Amino acid sequence: MKIFSGIQPTGAKHLGNYSGGFRQYAATQEQGEAYFCVVDLHSITTPHDPEDLRARTLDLAALMFATGLDPERSTVFVQSHVTAHAEAAWLLAAVTSYGQLGRMTQFKEKAERQEFVSAGLFTYPILMAGDILLYQTDIVPIGDDQRQHLELARELAERFNTRFGETFIVPKGVY
Repeated sequence: MKIFSGIQPTGAKHLGNYSGGFRQYAATQEQGEAYFCVVDLHSITTPHDPEDLRARTLDLAALMFATGLDPERSTVFVQSHVTAHAEAAWLLAAVTSYGQLGRMTQFKEKAERQEFVSAGLFTYPILMAGDILLYQTDIVPIGDDQRQHLELARELAERFNTRFGETFIVPKGVY
């Protein structure tokens, strides 16, 4: 079984991240081939300081190891270091409708709070789908706030498979 999950290196990490995310990561790495990603490309969809993002990326990777991810059992990496993530997003964008993206509640919430809304923020769910589908992921440990994005990834995998033949595994969420 393949497992994939990613976490952004933005915002202060807290006890909720530990109990809801990091602990779950450490537990799920025992279930199969696990990939855990610092999703720094997702973080550039909103205003950020590049130096701060770089430092937070390293801090988050260290925190992931400190909270139980074992590099002998899991692959832990930084999203921007694997160009296939952006490439997968581009290919999946070709099977994603504008309407699907427009219904994403997280986009609507974030867009309301910003003066400048980037196209990257709008297409963020496609990048997330690419992250997940790229590894032929069976299960995705995520928070409930990402449920809608995982459902989109599932829909895109099914649509892509229908149009181009069996290519992607349709992943299941572990909430």
